[in-house]
Amino acid sequence: MKVLYFAWLRERIGVGSEDVTPPETVETVGDLIDWLRGREARYAAAFEDISAIKVAVDQEQADFDAPLAGVREVALFPPVTGG
Repeated sequence: MKVLYFAWLRERIGVGSEDVTPPETVETVGDLIDWLRGREARYAAAFEDISAIKVAVDQEQADFDAPLAGVREVALFPPVTGG
């Protein structure tokens, strides 16, 4: 699946997107974030406070408990403020 990172997440991780193949035990977006967090220090820093992260699954806003079965794309980004 493709994981997209936006704003300060992209800056901390160092890439805007990547293709990943998480283990079968990764069943939800929350599981994916936990798995990514364990990969390297830069991911741990980016996902230190997940309350500051929003999620979209296949371009639909989702929650951390959203299932990943059949998902092609997960986007992770900070909350958007408008004006």
